[in-house]
Amino acid sequence: MVLGSGLVARGFKVYVDDDNYLVFASGVSNSANRDAKAFSRERTLLEDATKVHNGKTFIYFSTCSIYDPSLKHSQYVKHKLEMEAIIQRHVANYHIFRISNLVGNTDNPHTVLNFFVQHIRTGHSFKVWKNAARNIVDIDDAFAICDHIIRKKLFLNTWVNIANTKNYPIMQIIRAIEQTIGKQGNYELVDAGDNPMIDTSSIEEIVHTLDISFDDHYLTKTLRKYYSQQ
Repeated sequence: MVLGSGLVARGFKVYVDDDNYLVFASGVSNSANRDAKAFSRERTLLEDATKVHNGKTFIYFSTCSIYDPSLKHSQYVKHKLEMEAIIQRHVANYHIFRISNLVGNTDNPHTVLNFFVQHIRTGHSFKVWKNAARNIVDIDDAFAICDHIIRKKLFLNTWVNIANTKNYPIMQIIRAIEQTIGKQGNYELVDAGDNPMIDTSSIEEIVHTLDISFDDHYLTKTLRKYYSQQ
């Protein structure tokens, strides 16, 4: 069973008719969101789901923004940690996946790459935190890793980071986007940002088993996959 209709829900659609699992992919997806009502809606939906579907293995998607010094005190991160705690208290069997910045076919303007791509394409000005780095992972690769963990019952009743094994400096991302879509961005560099350290050691063997290559070409390949034909 899958709750939700966005990028993650579509990525995990193979679980729609599987009553052994509840894939909770509905809730706040914008890390900049400060709307208390949005957080409250997810909390209510989550609490109801843990009661109604307690016999199922619960799949929840948290965030690697927990490790970003510039974001870890945000309302979004605090909310995600609260949701993790609810699951840990009330669900018998669960997987909590702390996900980094997903890339896929989505109209969500708040994803890291969609934000940059849309602003560069339209020529609208934007600010770039020049000291920032972001961890980018294709939804298809994130699904493959999570699916392997779920099917093998690995990391049951705990959390695990699902992320690229490397971060990309924000200017590397900007330049790769410019090269992919053939247009320069109109941006202002700001002396801000951090490079979050995400421990991916727990999934390194899985990444190798699945033949996922987070190599020097991964960012470019992912950008071309989702943005070169738009």
